[in-house]
Amino acid sequence: MQPALDIEPRQSIVNKPGRPRVSTAFWKALYTSGHDAGFVRKQTDGWLLTGTAVYLNESKPVAVRYGLDLAADWSTRRGFIDGMIGTEAVEHRIERDERGWRLDGEPQHGLEDARDLDFGFTPATNHPQLKRMALQIGQSARITVAWFDLGCTTLSPLPQIYHRVSEDAYAYDSPQGPYQATLLVADNGFVRDYPELWQMELHGE
Repeated sequence: MQPALDIEPRQSIVNKPGRPRVSTAFWKALYTSGHDAGFVRKQTDGWLLTGTAVYLNESKPVAVRYGLDLAADWSTRRGFIDGMIGTEAVEHRIERDERGWRLDGEPQHGLEDARDLDFGFTPATNHPQLKRMALQIGQSARITVAWFDLGCTTLSPLPQIYHRVSEDAYAYDSPQGPYQATLLVADNGFVRDYPELWQMELHGE
């Protein structure tokens, strides 16, 4: 087992005087039975996104903690996943630096243009992508993310297209899915409506 990375939460991140404010979100899964809770807070040199997903996957209970260590521009530096799928433990460590991307220490290929890590089992990782792009109404961007889902053995390049159509709405296209939808975003930056997949039930800050 690899040692825990320091991006994992080691203290309470509840909003208190003198501590960085925390943005929160709580979603209900629409494609299965499950929920997800996500949190984002400021770090000295960037941002920290953490969360927990609990849901059913092909009749197996899934419970995982996840996190992204993000630079000041919201690009991914590292990520982690820890938890259980049925009776099997799952643990992954993902890193990105000047040498490229690595999954559990193994170099990953075809991701030279990817600056964002996207977990397929949670809506939380769209948050840093939207923050990093900072699109104005009417603007569009095509990006390639490093995509990873539970059960995968490699990171995959996944093209995505965002077009901001209003203050809180983005036309989203993932051609390889294929998946197209209008994503609605809460005022704290988390996606609140992910058609057919996730619906936000609560958010804060």
